[in-house]
Amino acid sequence: MRIGLIGTGRIGTFHATTLDRHREVGSLIVTDADPARAQELADRLGATAAPGVDEIFTWGVDAVVITASTAAHAELIGRAARSGLPVFCEKPIALDLAGTLAALAEVEAAGTVLQLGFQRRFDAGYTAAREAVRSGRLGRLHTVRAMTSDQSPPPAAYLPLSGGLYRDCLVHDFDMLRWVTGHEVVEVYAMGSDAGPAMFREARDIDTAAAVLTLDDGTLATATATRMNGAGYDIRMELAGDLDQIGVGLDDRTPIASTEPAGPPPADKPWTGFLERFGPAYEAELAAFVEVVRGERANPCDGREALHALRIAEACELSRLERRPVRLAEIPAGRD
Repeated sequence: MRIGLIGTGRIGTFHATTLDRHREVGSLIVTDADPARAQELADRLGATAAPGVDEIFTWGVDAVVITASTAAHAELIGRAARSGLPVFCEKPIALDLAGTLAALAEVEAAGTVLQLGFQRRFDAGYTAAREAVRSGRLGRLHTVRAMTSDQSPPPAAYLPLSGGLYRDCLVHDFDMLRWVTGHEVVEVYAMGSDAGPAMFREARDIDTAAAVLTLDDGTLATATATRMNGAGYDIRMELAGDLDQIGVGLDDRTPIASTEPAGPPPADKPWTGFLERFGPAYEAELAAFVEVVRGERANPCDGREALHALRIAEACELSRLERRPVRLAEIPAGRD
């Protein structure tokens, strides 16, 4: 299989390295807005560096992996669809609903494959939680608590391009709420704080957020996020039912200390970032994409799944700005 990869930044380099090791990937072509960066990666992997995006679509690839800047995603997805090529794209499809719906319309009109990079669907902990909920082990699920906490904020220049804390970070938790529980969010009430560094206020973003979400079966969920968790990178989900309670993300690297005399000791080596914490999940989602391209499995996360998570993020942003509960029915969904 011959795969073209667009974007050789941090996640692009990780994905290229993963694909280069895959037994079904015979050749890899990489390109980047910075040709020197693409060439350096190609030299290191023994891959081919293309001078630009055009060559990805004219050199005869079997599939495309998009890890370029977010602003380029929708256009590249559309171009891949018009070329009849299956595509894996890091989230999001676009930073707004209009761009997302337009890109999805192109994919659906072409009848091609679009797999989105929601890597937590391939994490062992979240997978086990999903199985526990679906098996009935927890009984009636009544409470879910989800959190995403970055150890340190991104560069100031990234914030205006990120889409904001709900769309950039909590969108993963929103996807997990749906994927783990099997239920839809019907209403949200969200708040946010920009009391941290001035760069958040300058970007009209927030550094900390909290949301209460109601699912269609009455289950209540909370989702919190922060860019400023100095203890480490902390990603967790707790699910409580009337029979049992479980937690995702609790291990000897969880960056939290107990104040109880007999509590567990602080982590010797707390998680510091997403590639370290979710490395195996990132590898598994690309292995799944190769199987999808080969016709060996169904798409595990198509564009409509990404749209559902984005709509929840949009509802949270509207709720924060207008300081009111927002029904998901208020957020456009395109065709059903």
